[in-house]
Order: sequence, then structure tokens, then C-alpha cells
Amino acid sequence: MNTEKSLDDVQTNDDDDSFSRRGFVKVAIGGMACVYAGAIGYPVYRYLASPVEEAIAEASVKEVDLPGADKLPKGSTLMFMFGPHPAMLIHFADDTWSSLTAVCTHLGCTLHYLPPAPRIVCGCHGGQYDPHSGENLAGPPPRPLKKYTVKIVPGKVMVSRA
Repeated sequence: MNTEKSLDDVQTNDDDDSFSRRGFVKVAIGGMACVYAGAIGYPVYRYLASPVEEAIAEASVKEVDLPGADKLPKGSTLMFMFGPHPAMLIHFADDTWSSLTAVCTHLGCTLHYLPPAPRIVCGCHGGQYDPHSGENLAGPPPRPLKKYTVKIVPGKVMVSRA
């Protein structure tokens, strides 16, 4: 039995080894390129798709029922979600009601109602709004708040788009 390899066998084995290494490197580089493209592409997709998804979610909600909110004490507020955004229901001391979005029009911070003032205040940059109309009174907010229609029925409060 002859254990010596011929020169042709050795060259063929070297070619097979170099081809498999070359193939592995090609596959590895291709895989890294796909991962890199995904790492860049996914945030871009989320950035571009987010306004569309938010508009669809917001448009799908026309009215919110708040069971038991008709018993809200005068001079207090109730925070709730109107679709994807926080909102507030305010019961004033003179027995009037108001509902506004609770998202600052400046940078999107959540707002708080201060009954003694009476003002709606943004804790982030000091923006102030009128709790009856939603008009911006002070600070950097560029636009007034969205105002919702409030309907009081026995056992609940219904808040809908104005």
C-alpha cells in the first residue's frame, strides 16, 4: 500500500481548503452587512412609520367613557387616556367641566392641574395653560391644548372629540 500522495492530490486539497475559507469569509461578510443594514434600517423605519401608526391609533378613538367620574369632587382633576395620549378631566368649583389633552405642545411633557391658581402647568419648561380653554398663557408652548367635549350622564362622564 502506497501512502505517498501525488502532487496533483496535494494541489487539489489546497484548492478545496482555500475555496472553503474564501466561501466562509464571503458568507461572514455578507452576514455582517445584513446585520449592519438592519441596525441602521430598523430605527429609520420606526422613525418614519411612527407618525402614521400614531395617527391611526388617535383616529380610532372618538369617545371615552369614564364610569364614576360624575362623582369627581369640585376643584379636582382626573387623568385618563384618550387613545394613545394622556388627557385630563377637570371639575371646577363653579360646577363646570372641562377636558383637555395633558400633553404639552412644546416638547410633549405630561401636564398637571394646579387648582388654586387655576392653571395647567408643564413641569419641564414652565409652560402654563388656561384650564377652561386650553390657551397657552406663559412659557414656550407654541399652541393651545386640544379641547374635548364633556357630557355628564348618570353614572359616568363621556369625553369626545370637539
